Amino acid sequence: MLLARDGLLAEARQTTRSVARTFAIAARLLPREVRDDVYLLYLVLRTLDDLVDEQRPEAAARVTAVESWCDGGEAATTEARILADLAGRHPIPRDAVSDFCAGMRSDLAFTPLRTEADLDEYCYRVAGTVGVVMAAILGTDGDPAAARRAAAALGMAMQRTNILRDIDEDRGNGRTYLAIETVQRFGVPEPGCREALLRDQIARADALYEEGIAGIVLLRSGGRAIRAAAAMYREILRQIERDGYGERAGRAVVSRRRKLAIAARRGLAA
Repeated sequence: MLLARDGLLAEARQTTRSVARTFAIAARLLPREVRDDVYLLYLVLRTLDDLVDEQRPEAAARVTAVESWCDGGEAATTEARILADLAGRHPIPRDAVSDFCAGMRSDLAFTPLRTEADLDEYCYRVAGTVGVVMAAILGTDGDPAAARRAAAALGMAMQRTNILRDIDEDRGNGRTYLAIETVQRFGVPEPGCREALLRDQIARADALYEEGIAGIVLLRSGGRAIRAAAAMYREILRQIERDGYGERAGRAVVSRRRKLAIAARRGLAA
């Protein structure tokens, strides 16, 4: 088991560094005693997300296996076994993991997001739940319900940021993660004519960041890392603004140097 765990840890660390470059910067600020468990959690969630995004034939079965573990069943896959291992050290909220799986099923079916409430529910399932499970690993003090709401809000803010950053890429793949009612209100987000839509959506994301960041003080450990991650991700919104609110097609890119400077500032401030 130790050799298998060592192999999984190496994979988890490498996956984080190669795929989640912004998060990898923040993860360096995590306390050593929880850092590897956070990497393992990321490996589980990223693996499931990639299987679903790529529409792999085994995606549904792997999601089902994690759902079964959430319901008290056997840990039958690598993802479920990692979660069971983590649950031996942390109070992993299985309901949040189950909600994450519901988000994966929504992606498999590509369920349309008709209203902003639908989009909020989707963002909670695929990312707010990640914040909730992360908070369980880092530990919380004070009101558990308040800590959970804040952790969910921060994850949702990051997912909304992803959606705005990737509008053109998603459209190129025949998808949109904007609410249908919002597109109908502001128009199809073509380059050069999406400022009103982006202003509206950025304001919604910023409100979630404010709620999430306010709850970081409730974390028992890892607050510096989470504050840095939130600041770096939120900077994508500021970059969208600096780029002229989608005047040109393509992603808003925050340079690594700027990310490092932001992480250093937030880490020292914390």
